[in-house]
Amino acid sequence: MRRPVARNLAVLAVSAAVVSVGAAAPPSAGTASSRATPAKVPVAVGYGGAVASVDADASAAGIEVLKKGGNAVDAAVATAAALGVTEPYSSGVGGGGYFVYYDAKSRTVHTIDGRETAPLTADSGLFLENGRPLAFADAVTSGLSVGTPGTPATWQTALDSWGSKPLGSVLKPAERIARDGFTVDATFRSQTESNQARFKNFPDTAKLFLPGGSLPVVGSIFTNPDLAKTYEELGKKGVGAIYHGDLGEDIVATVNKPPVDPASGYDARPGKLSSKDLAAYRAKRQAPTETSYRGRKVYSIAPSSSGGTTVGEALNILEKTDLSKASDVQYLHHYIEASRIAFADRGRWVGDPAFEDVPTKELLSQKYADSRACLIKDDAVLTSPLAPGDPRRPAACSTGGTAAPTTYEGENTTHLTVADKWGNVVSYTLTIEQTGGSGITVPGRGFLLNNELTDFSFTPANPAVHDPNLPGPGKRPRSSISPTIVLDRHNQPVVALGSPGGATIITTVLQTLTEFLDRGLPLVDAIAAPRASQRNAAQTELEPGLYDSDLRTRLEALGHSFKLNPEIGAATGVQRLPDGRWLAAAEKVRRGGGSAMVVRPAS
Repeated sequence: MRRPVARNLAVLAVSAAVVSVGAAAPPSAGTASSRATPAKVPVAVGYGGAVASVDADASAAGIEVLKKGGNAVDAAVATAAALGVTEPYSSGVGGGGYFVYYDAKSRTVHTIDGRETAPLTADSGLFLENGRPLAFADAVTSGLSVGTPGTPATWQTALDSWGSKPLGSVLKPAERIARDGFTVDATFRSQTESNQARFKNFPDTAKLFLPGGSLPVVGSIFTNPDLAKTYEELGKKGVGAIYHGDLGEDIVATVNKPPVDPASGYDARPGKLSSKDLAAYRAKRQAPTETSYRGRKVYSIAPSSSGGTTVGEALNILEKTDLSKASDVQYLHHYIEASRIAFADRGRWVGDPAFEDVPTKELLSQKYADSRACLIKDDAVLTSPLAPGDPRRPAACSTGGTAAPTTYEGENTTHLTVADKWGNVVSYTLTIEQTGGSGITVPGRGFLLNNELTDFSFTPANPAVHDPNLPGPGKRPRSSISPTIVLDRHNQPVVALGSPGGATIITTVLQTLTEFLDRGLPLVDAIAAPRASQRNAAQTELEPGLYDSDLRTRLEALGHSFKLNPEIGAATGVQRLPDGRWLAAAEKVRRGGGSAMVVRPAS
């Protein structure tokens, strides 16, 4: 009898977990502590709709909107806005993201590309000085890294297209949380501490996140009155306040002259954002990626993100391998190798389709996947960096071409998944890129600006290979964001999920899908199982639950090489049960555990 690897691994501890607020220290003197904090639970089942996110206050904001008659789109925007308060180092109005929506009435999937864009004056040398690339640390904490924000436009586009409530209404819960405060947990303190040195360089950032020069105390109440006012202004004036108004003027001024503490001695390079960049920005409605897997239809986001094409290609590569009957070692081996191959193709072919000829259809063809799948052997390991194939001219088992390494991508983002009583579903991943973004807070506005432009390649990954991800005027940097919705043969939802984690988003979504669809794990256990992430690198990253197991030794015997990654991703998802109930699922441990909620619980 087979032993599903994920079912075995779900019981292995994932170390380096962040302590949840339930284990918080007492609040500091003089801080309000009477505010009720919703309990965090990783799984909830019931009727009327569901929300899953990393944060209980944010999930509760979405549930509040659902209870008041809002639909999944309304609730998704409400949840996202609340995450901008409680997860300000991962998301907010200063960032961007990708929105995938299933419409129950038409049984169709739609998407919004809300990725940030480079200034219209940018060129391929954006991050070069004297012909050499900037050090990543210098680029991140600068105005130069800030792209035109896409999150506000995404919210408005989604509400205009499929929502039932106005922006001002769905922002109210987040506005209230920003004004009244939320309880600081160990994750928030830890993320603040990891940014403390650079936050101190910017007086407005330090004033907000390091009050009195100190880290926020676990268990205390954190308020952000400036962000509450920003949400109030957006609710009254609409997102035009950012793209054509005074909020936008403040963003431009901050980017082009970062407000650095003169005493810090830090040189924050100025950006090149203009009011023309804001006025020209559009969130793009576009068709999703689509592939079939085990008789189901898998939808995700098309380029400028590489998520949909890369997850889809890897699934197609795995299609003809019966993962349900594979041993633990063979399951992981095939999953790792499929990831390696798909990442090799991603690096060569995927960029902003407004600038690059991206062969999306060909990357997702089964014919091409089959030509790549034959590279995988049961008893041997491919060598990275693996050369890409040519999806327009598939050649069986070809190892020709020139390889290029996978470029670095920051690992912080946040994801939410929502369903409503009508059967509509949203899978939405949003980000400001690095933990803490650029580190620059817009004075008086209460939110951090993104450093998303550092997702561009500073120089070609390999000068001998065309790099589709170099900067350009108004160009969107390639992303790995992979919000995914799976439908059955009748176009009814099976599961929707996504994750943060930079380039590990792709492998997290792929592994969770295969553990749920192939290996038979309950969704919450598929999310909790220890992860492996192979991104066309010499070594595959493993979480402790895998790294410290005998499976690592058995995989090394095949030729795999591994390194430890304490934590990979932080997924959430929703599942439609056969009896019509919704199941919401989130992390049990990662990032202090996630928050799953339903409107009317029913076991």
